[in-house]
Amino acid sequence: MRVRDYGIEIGVLKTGKLNAITDVEGVKVGHTTLQEGDSIRTGVTAILPHSGNIFQQKVPAAIYLGNGFGKLAGYSQVKELGNIETPIILTNTLSVPEASNALITYTLKHPENKDVRSVNSIVGETNDGWLNDIRGRHVKEKHVLDALKNATGGSVQEGNVGAGTGTVCFNYKGGIGTSSRIIPESFGGYTVGVLVQSNFGGIFELNGVPIAKELDNYPRQYTYDVDGSCMIVVMTDAPMGSRNLERLAKRAIMGLAKTGGIASNGSGDYVIAVSTAKENLIPYQSESRYQETKELRNGEVTPLFLATIEATEEAILNSLFAAETMKGRTGHEIEALPIDKVLSVMKKYQALKD
Repeated sequence: MRVRDYGIEIGVLKTGKLNAITDVEGVKVGHTTLQEGDSIRTGVTAILPHSGNIFQQKVPAAIYLGNGFGKLAGYSQVKELGNIETPIILTNTLSVPEASNALITYTLKHPENKDVRSVNSIVGETNDGWLNDIRGRHVKEKHVLDALKNATGGSVQEGNVGAGTGTVCFNYKGGIGTSSRIIPESFGGYTVGVLVQSNFGGIFELNGVPIAKELDNYPRQYTYDVDGSCMIVVMTDAPMGSRNLERLAKRAIMGLAKTGGIASNGSGDYVIAVSTAKENLIPYQSESRYQETKELRNGEVTPLFLATIEATEEAILNSLFAAETMKGRTGHEIEALPIDKVLSVMKKYQALKD
């Protein structure tokens, strides 16, 4: 069940057919979920912008730091060159090196990459150490490669899966969530898809309704009860360069704020934004010394900003609605969002669709 299944509609723009990041043509998502014994609660989520050799056909990209308490690998080259050359991997904090190594393996094994000697692997993370034995570093190269191999288009699993297996959001069980928006044809008809790994704190709001206040579940210490992280991946088929993709990425943080997230001192809140527009793919090698691109004018990107805000907000909410109560390391237990209580509050505020 997702947030819309309960009569709660976020924003004004239409969703894609699946209301998922995979509504952007060519985008694929794969998960590896690790739940073993009473302490292993972690995993891997892979996002592929297209099905080809991403190193040979790079995509324009940007990364925005909402709050940089995190270990996102590959940032500096993306900032410098404005593109990414590998799939995007999400996992837990202490598994970033293993995931980076797996992406290097994945890239080097392509026959066309036989002469490649440098790979800028993109790996994001959140810390799932409350529920997961994170020090055990249970994510291995095989798990990352499996997530890449299993990546498909179509519906995306949400909640306690992949990189969201052991996460916590607003003191409830967090996880993986996704959503999409399509801007009107009169503005280009482009699609924006968002996927999140929610693991952060704040004062939870649902479509403007103060859920945390009504349920008396909000931060008191402003330390660990607000810390965490949120990884946000934005994909669009709109032709955009890295400069405007960074502007797009900034708007995703607005979507996070609409749910009540506060990007605390100890929160790593990152946005990776990518354009999958086929006309703007960047060949690794070319006979031409020029890179010809087609980009939207600055004045044409505003509808995409709105789409990103709405899709990010709904993706976070879907991660909460899809997640289930979980027990993990040393008996720690995180309860799922109490949906019945939430709906009762929404009715009180007359915020449910008839």
